[in-house]
Amino acid sequence: MEFFVQGIAVALEPLTLLLTAVGVMFGIVIAAVPGLTVSMAVVLLLPFTFGMASGPAMGLMLGVFVGGMAGGAISAILINIPGNPASIVTNLDGYPMTLQGRADLALGIAFLSSILGGLLGLIALVLIAPQLADFALLFGAAEQAALVLLGLTLVAGFSEGSIVRGLASAGIGLAIATVGMDPITAAPRYTFGTVALQQGISFIPVMIGLFAIPIAIQNLRPGSLMEPVTIPVVNNAIAGIKEAFGHLRSLAVCILRSSAVGVVIGAIPGTGSAIAATLGYQYAERFSRHPKVPFGKGNPEGISAPEAANSALTGGALIPMLILGIPGDPVTAVMLGALIIQGLAPGPLLFQNNPDVVYGLFGSYGVALVVLAAVAIFGIPLFVKTIKIPARVLMPTIVLLSIIGSYALSNSVLDIWIMLGAGVLGFYMQKWRYPILPLLLALILGPILEEQFRMSLIIGLGDPLIFFKKPISLAFIILLAVYLGNQIRQEWHHRRARVDELVGRAARESGTSKPISS
Repeated sequence: MEFFVQGIAVALEPLTLLLTAVGVMFGIVIAAVPGLTVSMAVVLLLPFTFGMASGPAMGLMLGVFVGGMAGGAISAILINIPGNPASIVTNLDGYPMTLQGRADLALGIAFLSSILGGLLGLIALVLIAPQLADFALLFGAAEQAALVLLGLTLVAGFSEGSIVRGLASAGIGLAIATVGMDPITAAPRYTFGTVALQQGISFIPVMIGLFAIPIAIQNLRPGSLMEPVTIPVVNNAIAGIKEAFGHLRSLAVCILRSSAVGVVIGAIPGTGSAIAATLGYQYAERFSRHPKVPFGKGNPEGISAPEAANSALTGGALIPMLILGIPGDPVTAVMLGALIIQGLAPGPLLFQNNPDVVYGLFGSYGVALVVLAAVAIFGIPLFVKTIKIPARVLMPTIVLLSIIGSYALSNSVLDIWIMLGAGVLGFYMQKWRYPILPLLLALILGPILEEQFRMSLIIGLGDPLIFFKKPISLAFIILLAVYLGNQIRQEWHHRRARVDELVGRAARESGTSKPISS
């Protein structure tokens, strides 16, 4: 209880309160603009935390996370374009409700569900995280190395595209992480005689480049979704919230179920908000018996389910990030970097050595939900107007902030070039459907993996069987092997099915043979 009191005190400090509120509003603004993402919003604000204490810094970033998860519903409901992946299915019922002249109610349901989903995610985080942290204290060097390897593989498998592309992306990140001084022998590696590279390539400019620059490039092209649009007028948001409360009894089970889905999906590294929202919607549709309004025609559950799921994901995604140092999604990957910048080591020892930071984060999560509720009541009409911000204004601003943020890290022009290079790399990775998250996670966790792996070999006197002699690391290796084998099998069957389809199509066109079945 003492730690909870400390956490609440940290969260209620004036600067932390202010920055949490700013973060929520900034997250809503960014998420409401189609094409921008919550991870990009967190990355843009990351450089502003360099000189802050950990409490205000985490409050700012968590505020962006909470606000961004809810803000994407605005454009999804009003103009049928999801503001970010978290709202990928909200438009299916939100936009039909807007066409029926009930945009206020649709936004009210979306924000109410986001607030309640976030609250349930917070409860899960507070109840689960401290208990799992005690278990994680049993981890030694071998367990840490096996866990990081398992986490990287899970992220590579769950990311968009095939697991081969995910592993290739992680390989690029691990390669970049080797630049600099050897952690054991202190010998320089891949520095090419450049003194600035002896400290390694910082993940901050790489992170900014990967998330911000590709979006700027995409949205400055002709035909972008960021062109000005006509949006419905929303003037009676308070009435919409009141009417949404009238639907709360019928939506309660849906919100609870979708929130549970969001927490579970968030706790699995590499999954993300799009999966949580989609599963929440699918379960709502499956368990809804004889709905008065069909799904896809303005059913309130079709709005409530994905919004509750993606907001509850926030709490779930923080669990592996805080306990194991493995982020659950791109936003928590950036927050992991912020903790490292603050000189903190995410993992079970964080609960022992810095309980004020952990419980302060819990408190800031609650404050962010309160701010989100206030925004839902009083600020929706204002934030709706952010959809009209033209790309020619917004995108150059993003690029400028990216340059400033990269330079501010160490006052080095090299970091600007690294950021721009990472941006070009990220653009082509997205174009060729290579996931970015495995690269970023490998860059952040690569030094930890190398150090723990080599320490394990030193402890085991060079015997690699040390990883199989410890029960916990052996369990992680077995999970890794089973998961990797299953992914390879699925990839094989998918490719064989694709080959059969192409052969069958060629056979039909030529009329000479039948498709070959595996």
